[in-house]
Amino acid sequence: METFQDHYNSMMKTIAQHCPQADLAIINRAVDYARAKHDGQLRKDGSPYIIHPLAVAEIVAETGLDTDAILGAILHDCIEDTDSTYDEIARQFGQTVAALVEGVTKLTRVEYSTLEEQQMENLRKMFMAMSKDIRVVLIKICDRLHNTRTMEYQTPAKQISKSRETMDIYAPLAHRLGMQKIKWELEDTSLKYLDPVGYNDIMTYLDAHQAEADRFMKEIQTTITTRLSSVGIHGTIYGRIKHVYSIYRKMKAQNKTIDELYDMYAFRVIVDSIPDCYNVLGHIHDLFNLVPGRFKDYISTPKPNMYQSLHTTVIGHQGIPFEVQIRTWEMHETAEYGIAAHWKYKQGVAGGDEKEFEWVRRLLESQQEENDAEDYIHSLKVDMFDDEVFVFTPKGRIVSLPSGSTPIDFAYAIHSGVGNAMVGAKVNNRIANIDTKLKNGDIVEVITSKSAKGPSRDWLNICQSNQARTKIKQWFKKEKRDENIVHGKASFESEMKRTGLPLSAITDPELEPGLLRKLAFDNWDDMYAAIGYGGLTAVKAVGRIRDDINKAIKAQSAEKQPQAPLRLTPDSEAVKQNRHAVNGVIVEDIDSCMIKFAKCCTPVPGDAIVGFITKGFGVSIHRADCPNARNRNDPSQAGRWVRVRWANQEEQPFETTLELDCITRDGLVLDVAQALTTARVRVKELSGRDLANGRSTITVRFEVKNTAELNAIRTKLLNIRDVTGSKRGQN
Repeated sequence: METFQDHYNSMMKTIAQHCPQADLAIINRAVDYARAKHDGQLRKDGSPYIIHPLAVAEIVAETGLDTDAILGAILHDCIEDTDSTYDEIARQFGQTVAALVEGVTKLTRVEYSTLEEQQMENLRKMFMAMSKDIRVVLIKICDRLHNTRTMEYQTPAKQISKSRETMDIYAPLAHRLGMQKIKWELEDTSLKYLDPVGYNDIMTYLDAHQAEADRFMKEIQTTITTRLSSVGIHGTIYGRIKHVYSIYRKMKAQNKTIDELYDMYAFRVIVDSIPDCYNVLGHIHDLFNLVPGRFKDYISTPKPNMYQSLHTTVIGHQGIPFEVQIRTWEMHETAEYGIAAHWKYKQGVAGGDEKEFEWVRRLLESQQEENDAEDYIHSLKVDMFDDEVFVFTPKGRIVSLPSGSTPIDFAYAIHSGVGNAMVGAKVNNRIANIDTKLKNGDIVEVITSKSAKGPSRDWLNICQSNQARTKIKQWFKKEKRDENIVHGKASFESEMKRTGLPLSAITDPELEPGLLRKLAFDNWDDMYAAIGYGGLTAVKAVGRIRDDINKAIKAQSAEKQPQAPLRLTPDSEAVKQNRHAVNGVIVEDIDSCMIKFAKCCTPVPGDAIVGFITKGFGVSIHRADCPNARNRNDPSQAGRWVRVRWANQEEQPFETTLELDCITRDGLVLDVAQALTTARVRVKELSGRDLANGRSTITVRFEVKNTAELNAIRTKLLNIRDVTGSKRGQN
């Protein structure tokens, strides 16, 4: 069994090697503090718990991070698993260390799940931590690495869930931070539990061919070393077989067995200077046959994670292809440990505004605008985890974009104003479609126009980067809110009807708050707007609340309460009482007759009404104050006027019309439309007509359930500037 002393000695040795400037006195004090706090706690393998923080601290030290980061690693579980507090750690080890420990604790407290919404929230926490202090996430990655090394003591279910989480989040994050060495180990260890058969097959093959591989790599290494020595270039050369997950992924992508893969070997040549890198490249191409199209210069165009190297693939004399990576020692350090190798805290300079962290801020901005978790996760993985393509502006500036990006992505990477004003693009000085897939080395020029009307909604389906998609949505959100609300509301209501859900559910006072929480919006207009500008689809919005509405309907049916607050379906008593009702109206002494509502006065529930027996069209319902009903006392028609009343049943929508008397001004119709949208009025028709003397009439035909609702809408419209009066009109 591992002992405390073994891990302590190993940690101190690593610190001495990689962090010679570290404050050993305070590190030892932190070890004593953590050991005392974790006293009596054991890991699943039965070893003292303190071994885990020491192992994490050793990994952190190996990456070259500073004393505070090492202290944060030693103490990272104290707040969560012991009686330690933030204030206590701050008093003994400083505010910075306490903040690191608290940051790691917040990330640890949240368990990942398969739900996209939960994963989105976890990623949000991760990026918030990164934006404040990148070391929080670096410690967390090192913590995850040690946990994967001891995964054998977890249950099979835990092994699979943690390995999937590692593969989905932590390994790609390590890649984005340039921590390749850690990334490879995370991937290989996770694969061991996610696909043990595939992992074991690869390991068995590699073990069986180990001697053959050693001979090949030794031969290539000797050939390169001899050539460099002969020309006076000092370099270190070593070869390796590509890591297990890399082989596994190639087998899956190419649908090949391992013995059919040709690119399994990689060699690194590490030299003292950049000129030596290019000199070595020439000698490699002289010694071996070049594979066309497989050369990449990441020295002149570094990756966003600061990775630099020359990559080339050649074929040896045995006919076996292999990759050669050429870099300086500084580049090698960065390739192994990424952003940690260049961490400015080494010089005592606080980070937070480094250029390397711009992508973190972009991701934070995008998640603020994204309401659809599934889309966000997808776009996030594209922006953060996928390969990049490097293109140039006409002036030679390098722009890094996700693989598969288009001129739209390029335009918004330059500036949102450029993207919004784009009307076309040139690629390599030729007019190109805006959906053209950009390739490495392309020179892209955006054609803009001051008269451009802004982006098209179709661009959301064309662009690849999360940055472009976010900026486009922001434009629609800001510039077209009223239009978005109308468009989104129509789409939502259409989807509700398609799925058989009652629209009345979303206005039920008991159900509405829960539905909005489920959708993550404060009000319905915000949700309609999100659907309108593409932040959410109507299908997904309805899908999120469908189960809740159906549960409410079932609960109401089971309770059989006539006065239930949620009136989604008519109860049996109401139906019984209103068995003679037709279209919500009961005609006294006449059962099941045809009913129609007079267009001259458009009555709604709450209006005093009378009925007129027509010839061949049933009973026409009029408002009692309708001009056409004033002659109902005429003896010649006395027999045709009948008593009618509104049924005591679930309210249903009725069409009515208001004519607004207004002072003519620009934008008045839009103000009316916005007021109706805010009031959640289902508008059937909206039109305006100019009159003489600067006056105008706006006619609105809409649905209401009763006179109370009508009066509320009328009051809201009369509060609009330059609306001076209103009257019930004709449909």
